[in-house]
Amino acid sequence: MTVEKSSGGTSTSSTMDRFQKIVLSWDYLRLVTESKGGKQAKVLQRVKNTYDSVAEYLGVFEPLLFEEVKAQIIQGRSDEEEESGMDWRRGAVGSCTESEGFHKLSVAVEDSFQDNVSENDLLLLSKEKFEEGSTPNAYAFALVEQRGGGLHISLRTFVAGEIVNLNVAKPVKSTRLQHFASTIASQNSLLWILKVCSLSTIMREFTAMHSVASIPFKDLILSATEKHKDGDDQSRAWNVPEPLMDYLKTNLNNSQLEAVNAGLSRRSFVLIQGPPGTGKTQTILGLLSAVLHSAPARMQIKGGFDVLKHGPELDIDGKRAHWMKASPWLLGANPRDLIMPVDGDDGFYPTGNELKPEVVSSNRKYRAHVLVCAPSNSALDEIVLRVLKTGIRDENNNTYNPKIVRIGVKALHSVKAVSMDYLIQQKLSGVDRTLDGGRRGAGEYDRIRASILDEAAIVFSTLSFSGSSIFSRMSRAFDVVIIDEAAQAVEPATLIPLVHGCRQIFLVGDPVQLPATVISQTAQKLGYGTSLFKRFQAAGFPVQMLKIQYRMHPEISMFPSKEFYEGVLQDGEGLSRKRPWHSYSCFGPFCFFDVDGIESQPSGSGSWVNQDEVEFITLLYHQLAMRYPELKSSPEVGVISPYRHQVKLLKDSFRSTFGDQSKELIDVSTVDGFQGREKEIVIFSCVRCNEEQKIGFVSDFRRMNVAITRAKSAVLVVGSASTLKQDKHWNNLVESAKERNRFFKVPKPFTTFFGEDNLKAMKVEKYLLPVPNAQVLEEINQEVVRQELMNVDDAADHADAGDDDDAAMDADDGGGDD
Repeated sequence: MTVEKSSGGTSTSSTMDRFQKIVLSWDYLRLVTESKGGKQAKVLQRVKNTYDSVAEYLGVFEPLLFEEVKAQIIQGRSDEEEESGMDWRRGAVGSCTESEGFHKLSVAVEDSFQDNVSENDLLLLSKEKFEEGSTPNAYAFALVEQRGGGLHISLRTFVAGEIVNLNVAKPVKSTRLQHFASTIASQNSLLWILKVCSLSTIMREFTAMHSVASIPFKDLILSATEKHKDGDDQSRAWNVPEPLMDYLKTNLNNSQLEAVNAGLSRRSFVLIQGPPGTGKTQTILGLLSAVLHSAPARMQIKGGFDVLKHGPELDIDGKRAHWMKASPWLLGANPRDLIMPVDGDDGFYPTGNELKPEVVSSNRKYRAHVLVCAPSNSALDEIVLRVLKTGIRDENNNTYNPKIVRIGVKALHSVKAVSMDYLIQQKLSGVDRTLDGGRRGAGEYDRIRASILDEAAIVFSTLSFSGSSIFSRMSRAFDVVIIDEAAQAVEPATLIPLVHGCRQIFLVGDPVQLPATVISQTAQKLGYGTSLFKRFQAAGFPVQMLKIQYRMHPEISMFPSKEFYEGVLQDGEGLSRKRPWHSYSCFGPFCFFDVDGIESQPSGSGSWVNQDEVEFITLLYHQLAMRYPELKSSPEVGVISPYRHQVKLLKDSFRSTFGDQSKELIDVSTVDGFQGREKEIVIFSCVRCNEEQKIGFVSDFRRMNVAITRAKSAVLVVGSASTLKQDKHWNNLVESAKERNRFFKVPKPFTTFFGEDNLKAMKVEKYLLPVPNAQVLEEINQEVVRQELMNVDDAADHADAGDDDDAAMDADDGGGDD
């Protein structure tokens, strides 16, 4: 058997066959050995900013993707052992057939095991259990095709030999695979089975990567260069209704409006960088309003304008087939008839059967079909909630609640009402009488699912799930794809939603916040974690930067603006108001506590802990909560650390000190877990403290940026200055704290630091702020005048105070999302 190298133009099935044969041929024990020995993989290239051809592009990305698969296999197995305790299970081969180079097995397993495996899970099959130090001679990987009926699961495996070189077609003979092939050839032969990990996401990434040749934006993706420059072709621009444009001009700041206008110019790719608190989600809502309620792109033709079409004109047979796909109710009842409004203006754009009454009377013959994606379920649900809560605006500047659907798994309960499963059940309950006496076959579910996708003005999906087969039944292409947190995804993941075909892509994110998660150290070092957003930016592609932040006190935003955003970040109005805890210099707005603790590494983990920092942070929180009870009334304090085990230690300390209710009052999480969130006060535990000045991935400036920009009124950093200073960004932060007299050396015992005499020395004068810049001096002068007026008129005092509170509230709500 030969394995042909797949190119961008090959079919999806042959591409996936190549992936599966390569992975299933691998020797698990060799992967484990290589991962421990740190053996350097061969023939790997660094990710480049631009590429001359699809072949060059695949030549760089494919080997790196396979390195990531290997790392996921090793990591996945250790996670399975830690989280579920799953171990070897018994299975019996029911049947074994050979097809298309694979051996396909039906294996009988226990109920409990079948419930814990899903399609595209990678399993390890062996004639005997792997014991420590044993040398089994018959084992191989297998992929779950489906869980099957009864107690059986359907698997595929590849036993023709090992594919050790991606560029060599013929597999190398393997004794272990030959022995394994003999084992599965016998019906009812017994196997030991071990679940390893899921490959669903990386399989979709592999397929998308190999589809780059057929994506309409192939040349742009390879070259990172847009052919059409701004202003080159105004006929391509969207035509935004005047009332809606007036709303956007009024409710978006200049940088947000510039980002929306860049999209309205119809550039194929639009990159929008949203630093912390700059109203990224608010900008996305503005984009959705504009895209859904503007005229489609038009091109000048003889005698007028014509709407751009998705593809060539179909013949009559093609049209009939298209109508059947677009109108599944022609075979029965129309599940939309019960809910379709008279004017048809709910996001549904008919692509067939255009003589239906609701279409004829509609005042809208076109509405864009939009796909909104994010790398994670939590990031996706954040946008869904905002759309549900605030809606968007229509062409007449009225609140508009578009028909939306959230597809995928692990949706928050609060977005259940727009989840695909819920909407299917709603439609089924409304049309039961029409479904052949109530029988609900897979066909009915598929047709209703397709109709929901077609009807929705906006479809929400994670990047991975946008590669699901449920999209293949849609009759409407997506006009626009918006990817939020685009800088937090590897490039192959970003390509997944583009495979469906679209005219315009918005990449929204921030390359100096959290990066994509890459497990393989080898792939990471060679740039596999570089997002498509970051690669385009590095190649000189234009980026729209959101520049006004609405979250942080100016003393907090000062450092990240200078360190990460070339000083362009501006502060929204009302952010500099003082909070009660600002009465003491050690409680914010910006402080560094130099704690020389002792770091340690729990056995068997790659994580780090620092018990001294835990002790100090517990005391610090206690002082804040004791002096300012309002901080205990709601979870206004967040405690963040880069290390998972330190987070666990902190939670345990808070629980033992303040009781079980502490988990309701103090939000403790990793840096990654806090992405996109904010708190009034944030305490950051750096953990690392050693004479060698090694700080590991704490040196990642993107995690540093996320950690210190979660706070609205105070960020309190706890760490070892002597250890951290070897890194330039951390050294700059420590120096910034010293310049502002907000650097505190904390000796043991920590309780003395919070003694009354010491706190009295840190008392801040009523009108003295640590950084007397022009803005602060102006605020001081205004405050002095206001205080003098208070002595004259109490009523005016109350009115002024109320106005200040309202202004601050507006500022806090003014788009302060990541």
